[in-house]
Amino acid sequence: MTSTTTGFDQDALDRLRAAIADDVDSGRYDGAVIAVARHGEIGLHDAIGYADRENGRAASVDDIFWIFSMTKAFTNILVLQAIDRGQLDLTTRVVDIIPEFVGRDPFRTAKKDRINVGHLLTHRAGLVVTPTPVPYAELGNLDSVIDAICQLDVVGEPGGTFNYSPTLNHALLGEMVRRATGYSSYSELLTSQLLEPLKMSDTALGAPKAWADRMVPIKANYPPGGWLKSSDIEVMQEIVVEGAEMPWVGAVSTTRDILRFAEMLRRGGELDGVRILSPGILDLATTLQTGTAPNDLYAMLCQARGWEIPPGNFGLGFALRGEGVYPTFFGATASPRTHGNYGAGSTLFWVDPERDLTFVCLTSGVMEEGDNLARFQRLSTMAVAAAV
Repeated sequence: MTSTTTGFDQDALDRLRAAIADDVDSGRYDGAVIAVARHGEIGLHDAIGYADRENGRAASVDDIFWIFSMTKAFTNILVLQAIDRGQLDLTTRVVDIIPEFVGRDPFRTAKKDRINVGHLLTHRAGLVVTPTPVPYAELGNLDSVIDAICQLDVVGEPGGTFNYSPTLNHALLGEMVRRATGYSSYSELLTSQLLEPLKMSDTALGAPKAWADRMVPIKANYPPGGWLKSSDIEVMQEIVVEGAEMPWVGAVSTTRDILRFAEMLRRGGELDGVRILSPGILDLATTLQTGTAPNDLYAMLCQARGWEIPPGNFGLGFALRGEGVYPTFFGATASPRTHGNYGAGSTLFWVDPERDLTFVCLTSGVMEEGDNLARFQRLSTMAVAAAV
């Protein structure tokens, strides 16, 4: 439902909702649960279309989604929190916390002793970009994943090329922050230090069996020949299950909970009197850290479509809007310091600090990433247009 709220153009919010409904009617994707808020007041929180079109299940604001790489946002915050508390530094090397990272083969250790937290957060560690360091069936076992990563070569220069890491960087960050804080599991750390303090009661690492009726099934329709196949996405609902420990892609959540998370960021690291981060570390994390370097993965995507290749625009774990006119998830008119995160073909949140505006959209029917980028660019621009 929409509500008239100070600082919103109601007609613009109605157009945003109608645009999503038109997308669903045309079959571009199956449905969405969206939230738009300004100054902490919700202007739009609605379920549109289907959670499961094939079975006629309508979307609901209580739907729980596999959020894919949006999970990395949670890991980023736990790492930044540990830096605030003196448990880690941006210059802390992986080998300082995970000494076995050097690997078992003494002839394959080159450059491993130089990779640090800052490199991992900015996707400039020089690690292999594989999403599967172990077979799919083993991805939920963080110990196995870490052991496999420790045996891989460093293929780039630490601190050099900006190349998005779908798995390795945040698997290492999750294990580093777990060890640095002394928790027995990453899930316990996440629940204790983030989910419970923010009252994100419908968010978990791995999909709990008790939530099965509320889960939105993963259904993808990727064209052949791409970097990922539909099966690479759909298999996640068989892997991201109760007990799986995947700090890079393994969380499930609702739009309502992601909005609480984003609102904490909008408020400078605090929500409802609970401080998660200091304003200082959050300000640094949402400042450009990658210069004009492109993000190699998205450069390939843009090149394939004949789009101008944009700078990667990354802070410490956060994607940024940045300056200029080029394809961007955060829309044409969002302010340069707008920051957020997204997950494969389906999920997005951002905060525009200049407009005090928060946007969350979790969708059903996973889109190919180029189509997804174009979709969220359009919806994000429409959301910004509603802020008056």
